[in-house]
Amino acid sequence: MKQLRRRNLLFTCIAAIILLASLDTSAQTKNKEVTYQSHFWTSINSTVRLTNRWGFIADAHVRRTNFMADPNFYFLRLGANYWLKDNITATLGAATMWVAPTTPNWQHFAREKRLYLQLQSVSKAGKLGILQRLRSEYRWQEKIANDSFTGNYKFSNRIRYLLSIQIPVFTNPWYPSLVLSDEVLMQFGKEIVYNTFDQNRAFIGIKQSISKSLSFDLGYMQVFQQKASGYQYDQNNTFRWFFYYMPDFRAKAVVSKKQ
Repeated sequence: MKQLRRRNLLFTCIAAIILLASLDTSAQTKNKEVTYQSHFWTSINSTVRLTNRWGFIADAHVRRTNFMADPNFYFLRLGANYWLKDNITATLGAATMWVAPTTPNWQHFAREKRLYLQLQSVSKAGKLGILQRLRSEYRWQEKIANDSFTGNYKFSNRIRYLLSIQIPVFTNPWYPSLVLSDEVLMQFGKEIVYNTFDQNRAFIGIKQSISKSLSFDLGYMQVFQQKASGYQYDQNNTFRWFFYYMPDFRAKAVVSKKQ
């Protein structure tokens, strides 16, 4: 119990440091310009457990802008998952994203390549379910000029901290529960000059189980992102619908023996 409290305190301290840094960065900017947009995000996020220690994750995301009218980007992520404990996992993986052009009449999607490291903890505080995730991403973003590939990339390192709280509303576990979450993203690199604070994602919605291994969350997410200029921001009002597939393929005998 003491170890759980210390771990939660550590994650909370990290979150506070990141949030304070982001607020400090935002406060330094003057003549803020905010562009308001509407987005639709959907995805399938899978965590597959193969043994007591090993498994993998595989995600696919589709994100649209002008609600659903235009593409924003497509994203695939894969990773090897290691269970330190039943509620704590470490992940090493790679991802690829294809970003739609924002300049009118341009056709080429810019590709972004990523490597990432992740530590995730799932715990309980009374009836509340608490998920905390710390992720470090190494990003190579393709540069496009005049709607042509240049062969050059911008490199940056991005640190992300997510805190998600699931609040049961009904006694029946098959009824929806309330979800509140916030994720702060900070980035660093030679070409990151005015926007060390990258973005903040605040979400409110419901979590609904479909089966033992399949569920979804559905709701509203506000994405507030600082652009490279430092004084320009995007505020994306986002309808989010994420699915989660979490099968356990361990042999029943192994699971029973562990329990």
